[in-house]
Amino acid sequence: EAGGAALGRAADKLFSLSGLFAVRKPKGPTSAAVLNLLKERLLAEAGVQTNGNKRNQVLKIGHGGTLDSAATGVLVVGIGKGTKMLGTMLAGSKKYTAIGMLGKATDTLDATGKVTEEKPYDQVTKGDLENVLRKFTGDIMQVPPLYSALKKDGERLSTLMKRGEAVEAKPARPVRVYSLSLQQFQPPLFTLDVECGGGFYVRSLVNDIGKELSTCATVQELTRTKQGPFTLEEHALQEDKWTIDEIARSLEHCTALLLGEPARKKLKTEHPGETAVIC
Repeated sequence: EAGGAALGRAADKLFSLSGLFAVRKPKGPTSAAVLNLLKERLLAEAGVQTNGNKRNQVLKIGHGGTLDSAATGVLVVGIGKGTKMLGTMLAGSKKYTAIGMLGKATDTLDATGKVTEEKPYDQVTKGDLENVLRKFTGDIMQVPPLYSALKKDGERLSTLMKRGEAVEAKPARPVRVYSLSLQQFQPPLFTLDVECGGGFYVRSLVNDIGKELSTCATVQELTRTKQGPFTLEEHALQEDKWTIDEIARSLEHCTALLLGEPARKKLKTEHPGETAVIC
């Protein structure tokens, strides 16, 4: 009896959760797989039976911007009514730390792909790299990667590519880079800190930097350190904290966070007329 009552309370608490919180995405799984794991954990903790595909109607949960499988870091999650706020997260600013490698290009523009080109890079100096970064700061045009979550006829480009179908490059589109700095230069590796707006691909940036330096470059490691007001250090729940109580606690902090000035300012510059999100 007591066990059943406790589970009932856990389920009630789970289904009353509403708002945005952040988890730390590990390297390897897709963002969707991370979300499914989170969902399974929570439903199991609440003792909710998930028969087949009913699961999706049971618990409303979504994420605010795909991270590549090979990438790690902040993944913003919406639960309950919070799923309606995820659009704001997609549009808002994000920060990344990326380790690039000079002299190699791959089809996926990261370390998971097949090497498509190798070029000498020993002529590249730290000064060259810093100069090139200036060209990629501010409002720029960017061609998104072929291996991406962008869709053609309702299917992801990455899915079509893996199937061996011919995929045409999407046209260049305007993206915004708030800041871009070189943290480390140990050829062939270089480390960048990037703060950018919605729709920006760090893989494309690193690939473009390589071309601009008359060599080639690919992303070795990518970490999202911040999304909107959520930072990796302060807000992203590690996997051992994917529990109903921890998430409830996280959601409480969320209101103050999302009403914080910086997030609102950023969003205003990008989308005039957009109001601040309230958890």
